[in-house]
Amino acid sequence: MRLRHTVAAALGALALAVALPASSAQAATGSFTYLIDAQDGAVHVGTLADPPSGICMTLPEVAQDWVAPAHTPRNDTGDFVTAFTGPGCDGDSFTLRPDGGHATDRLKLRSVLFFH
Repeated sequence: MRLRHTVAAALGALALAVALPASSAQAATGSFTYLIDAQDGAVHVGTLADPPSGICMTLPEVAQDWVAPAHTPRNDTGDFVTAFTGPGCDGDSFTLRPDGGHATDRLKLRSVLFFH
């Protein structure tokens, strides 16, 4: 009887351990937009639609140091987002609230991390 409880507890712990990582990679519902200054002087809008939560995302358009960073972010997702000045969620950071949190062109960013 004791062995049966031990096995059941171990299987329950294993099921919980397997389920936890999957819950942290849920998507933030909505969109996150930012502006990118092109070399020809044009301004482009970058968008992340339903971005994953809990995963650092380097913005592909501004990943390289020789490209000007993105700016003027707007968070229309249901999650908080931290914007970082460097790729790989490195450098200075600033957090935007969900559902309309935004910043001016003074906030420069190269990567973001969404979280609940």
